[in-house]
Formats: sequence, structure tokens, C-alpha cells
Amino acid sequence: MAKIPAPSHSSGRFKFTRARFALLAAAVLLAIPAGFLVAQDSSPRVTSVDPATGKVSDEITASGENLDKAHVSAVFLSDDKDDHKATVVSQAADKIVLKVPAVKPGDYNVSVQTGNSILIQPVRFTVQ
Repeated sequence: MAKIPAPSHSSGRFKFTRARFALLAAAVLLAIPAGFLVAQDSSPRVTSVDPATGKVSDEITASGENLDKAHVSAVFLSDDKDDHKATVVSQAADKIVLKVPAVKPGDYNVSVQTGNSILIQPVRFTVQ
């Protein structure tokens, strides 16, 4: 039985082989600035809350990244049913001081509003 040659993907005089394709792809990737490939994440992120427990009307500090007014328009304590809006006392890029809203005792996630979305953070606060 005769072997059938593999189809050639050539255009004119330049034969486009897998090796040449790999070299071309590597050259293109090296030409793209690294910052373009890695998206800069400017989403607000709460990393801790101090103190971790408190009572209604206590002031607490939520620390993290991108927490300034340009990124965060409101802060909430969230349970599995509702988001309870807190009063913001002061706000900076790395922290937000807020008053604990009138909620029942229990564990809550600290949530931040950005645009029309409320982002529930993996940081917990316990209301006594």
C-alpha cells in the first residue's frame, strides 16, 4: 500500500511548517508587553476587620485594597438572606472605618458595593 503524503500548507514560496509557526508564535508573545497579558485587578478587596467582634453602633475598621470612594460606594454586613448597610465614618484606599448597623447578633460577611454589584468578601465579623 502506498503512503499518501501529508498535505502541505504552503503559500507561494514559503512553506509554513509547525516549527516556523512555533517560532512565529514565540516572537509575537515576546513582543507583547507583559503588563498587557496580566490584567491589573482594581477590584476592591477586604482582607481583615478589626476588631473581629463588636456591638451595634461600634466603629470597626475594614482593611484591604482599592477601598477608596472611586471603587467602593457602600459597605454592608451580609448574612445568607440580607445585606445590611453600614454607615461609613472614613474611607481611604487601604481601609474603611464603619459603624456596625442595627442587626441581630451573629456572624456576617463584610461586603462592598462597586457600581451596581455587592461583592461579598471572605472576611467575617461577629455582632454580639
